[in-house]
Amino acid sequence: MPLEYHAAVLHEVETPMTVETVTATELRGDDVLVRIKAAGLCHTDLEVITGSLRYPLPIVLGHEAAGIVEALGPQARALAVGDHVILSWNPHCGHCFYCDRNQPILCETYLAHGPGAVAFDGTTRARLADGRDLKQLMFLGAFSEYAIVAAHQAIVVPRDIPFDRACLIGCGVMTGVGAALNIAEIGWGDTVMVIGCGAVGLAAVQGAGLAGAGAIIAVDLDPAKLDLAAKVGATHRVDARAVDAAAIARAQTGGRGADVVLEAAGSPAGFRLSAEAVRPGGEIIWLGKTDIADDVALRWGSLMGEKRIRRSSYGGARPARDFPLLAQSYLDGTLRLDELISRRIRLDEINEGFAALRRGETIRSVVMF
Repeated sequence: MPLEYHAAVLHEVETPMTVETVTATELRGDDVLVRIKAAGLCHTDLEVITGSLRYPLPIVLGHEAAGIVEALGPQARALAVGDHVILSWNPHCGHCFYCDRNQPILCETYLAHGPGAVAFDGTTRARLADGRDLKQLMFLGAFSEYAIVAAHQAIVVPRDIPFDRACLIGCGVMTGVGAALNIAEIGWGDTVMVIGCGAVGLAAVQGAGLAGAGAIIAVDLDPAKLDLAAKVGATHRVDARAVDAAAIARAQTGGRGADVVLEAAGSPAGFRLSAEAVRPGGEIIWLGKTDIADDVALRWGSLMGEKRIRRSSYGGARPARDFPLLAQSYLDGTLRLDELISRRIRLDEINEGFAALRRGETIRSVVMF
């Protein structure tokens, strides 16, 4: 009998999602059926709701999730029913031009099928009650009781980590911590600035600490978020409305500027500040993003001095390697995730959760199944 389950479906941009009964297709190939236990509300999901990130509709959003393996397709390997897993939104073929160059985030199959909001093989895995195909955001569609994913998207992690903390590793934490550990070249004792103290920024603060930064300057407009940044490792807090953050960076470094700047605000002002605050020869990592059609202006002089700018979408993630390590770091007490959860909500409260995110009231709301 076909599997029926509840999912939050977005039919039109700028409209509420509706919780509906949908039907899964049969498992094929290396499919894995995962019962979702927790899913985080991320700004990327919000961008689809507002229309600044365009995907075909109707669609199930949600790409930051953890759950339990319920069933395996005929070719699925290295997993077992009952495994606790974190889901990765970056499936990759492992053999294309970019995968061969250790850049799975640019996998040709991933990039080809991603805009279609389908599974990794280019087809759909769920249908609405009226028979129409249902799209899934970023190869997951995790705002639902179940998700069907490719086997290598389901990464086994220790059973001791609670699902609501584990799900955060799948996107925001991996992006922020990974940017500091895998992408940036943070030297022991370096001065690092993190612009924007949402989930990604707070993870970047912790990643900078794990990388050995001597000073970590957290920048935000919200004093409550700056307080959180201090709790997870920031040594300096800067309210960008009150002071010149670039001047603070220079004052802390003998006039040079920060060695590394991690931008996680996703605002034109944040991008400009990153170039002004980094020292000559320093490194800028852009994690935040704005509408894909927007222009971002920078003062040309701020780019002088051999500064390097790099955009990173997933913190150089190698999920099979990184997710278990991050989960164990939480269990060991070296990675703090509890502070990132603002609210725990039910699936039928998801629209209120995104309204709170839009108002800037939450770091992460987590849907608990």
